[in-house]
Amino acid sequence: MKLLALDTSSEGCSAALWLDGQITERFELAPRGHTRLLMPMVRDLLAEQGLKPSDLNALAFARGPGSFTGLRIATGVIQGLAWGLDLPVVPVSSLAAVALNAIEAHKLADGGGIAVAFDARMSEVYWATFACRDGLPVLLGDERVCHPDQVSLPDADELSGDWFGAGQGWKFRSDMPESVGTRIGSVDSSLVPRAAQVARLAIPGFHAGQAVPAGQAQPVYVRDEVTWKKLPGRE
Repeated sequence: MKLLALDTSSEGCSAALWLDGQITERFELAPRGHTRLLMPMVRDLLAEQGLKPSDLNALAFARGPGSFTGLRIATGVIQGLAWGLDLPVVPVSSLAAVALNAIEAHKLADGGGIAVAFDARMSEVYWATFACRDGLPVLLGDERVCHPDQVSLPDADELSGDWFGAGQGWKFRSDMPESVGTRIGSVDSSLVPRAAQVARLAIPGFHAGQAVPAGQAQPVYVRDEVTWKKLPGRE
C-alpha cells in the first residue's frame, strides 16, 4: 500500500508517505508558508523513494477543523491529485491526528482519554475527546467549537486511565471549567496535526471503506462558515 498524506490545517505544514507500514515525513512550522512548501515536500518524498505519483494507491488529508485558509490549501491540492491520478481519498480529522500524536509521543496506555483543543480564534476552541484503544484514538461524542468555559469531559465507562490534554488550545486551560482541569493529568500544548499521524489513521480508515472520490474530499470546518465570513479580517 502506497499512500500520500497531507496536512496544512494548522501552522504546521507536512506531507507523509506510507509505504507498506513504513512512514517518511516532511514537516515544517510555517504559518504562512503552506502554499510554498507543500508541493516541494510531496516531490521530495516521492523522489526519495524512487516513486512517481502514478505509483500511489491512495491519498489522505487532514480535513479539519483548523485554519480556514490552511484547510482550503490541502483540499485543493488533494482534489487536484485525486482527479489527475484517479485515486481515492481518505479524509482524516485534524483533532484525531493530534490525539494520535499524543498517544505516540507520550506512550499513552489503552483505556486513557485524550482531550484535544485547538485555538479556534474568536475566544473559542475546537474540542473533541477520544479514548485510547489498541493504540488509536476513538472519538467520544462529537467534534465541536465553543468557548473554553463550555468544554466538558464525558463519563465514559470504557476509560480506565487518566485524561491527557493535547493541542494548542490548552493555553486557555485557566478559562476551562474546574471539573475539566482537575481530571486532566498532563497537558502537551505544543502538539499540532502532522501528516504522519494522518497517514496512520488513513490506513485503517481506507480498509474500513472511508475513502471517497475527489469531489467528496471536502474540509470540515465545524464552525458556522457563513457566520465566520461575515466577520471582517477573518480567514
